[in-house]
Amino acid sequence: MDQGPRKVPSFFLLKYGFVGPALVLLVAFNIFPLFSNIYFSFTDAESDLSGMKGVGGENYGTVFNKPMYGEAMRTTAVFTVVVVAVELVLGFCLALCLRDSFRGRDVVLTALLIPMMLCPLVVSLFWKLILNSNFGLFYLTLRDGLGMQDPPAILERSPLVAVMIVDIWMWTPFMMLIALAGLNSIPKYIYEAAEIDRAGRWTVFLRITLPMCAPILLLAVLLRTTDALKQFDLVMALVGENLSQTQTLSVLLYQRAIASQKVGEGAAYGFVILVAVIALSTLFTRYIDYIQRKQGKS
Repeated sequence: MDQGPRKVPSFFLLKYGFVGPALVLLVAFNIFPLFSNIYFSFTDAESDLSGMKGVGGENYGTVFNKPMYGEAMRTTAVFTVVVVAVELVLGFCLALCLRDSFRGRDVVLTALLIPMMLCPLVVSLFWKLILNSNFGLFYLTLRDGLGMQDPPAILERSPLVAVMIVDIWMWTPFMMLIALAGLNSIPKYIYEAAEIDRAGRWTVFLRITLPMCAPILLLAVLLRTTDALKQFDLVMALVGENLSQTQTLSVLLYQRAIASQKVGEGAAYGFVILVAVIALSTLFTRYIDYIQRKQGKS
């Protein structure tokens, strides 16, 4: 018996039929840990979660009153500001050098991108050998190659500087890649018009290149800032968790929640970090929107 043409499901149902399961899993694996973390932050829970009881806001009081948390926040702030600023400047300078085509450009670009493709743990162990004050390549080069009597033992005397060097070496290519995309997106006719007006190179850079690259550069800064605030693997592999000079937010969180088994205190600390990162990201995104609206009006 002819039942007529079969009804085709609407595009809406088809779309969410494919995407729905992934969205459910994504929400489940993000929402559940978030709310469980908030719940544990108001308890005195330890690693086995047995016999825990509510303590109100005591854990949050500990976070804001204990000096070690303030030290970790200061260390993380210094680390983040220094590495992101240096990576931004170096990455943008490299992008300016690689913007125009030349022989071997693709080879140079590929070689520069290798550090960001490596595993952070492998990179840390690699640099730990280089910066070793007994047999490291850096130390031997300064002592035997340049004749220095007492070369600086960076890893032992300035561990935070050593972590900064490794992070800058690893993530400057990321800044370079995004800056290169921003430079290549600027229309050629704008530079041609500036050339007709006999604008100098410095004027072109300040009035055209930098303003038109600003939104994508700020996006790169946002991505690197949020990543630097969570710095953990480089510190753990290079110097470990017990040095106060390199105890970042994530390292201290690991030390309290995992090593010391203070789950409740660690949960409160983690939630404070989350709120700070969300606030910072919101400020960045709103400023990027403001710049884009301003450029659109002009």
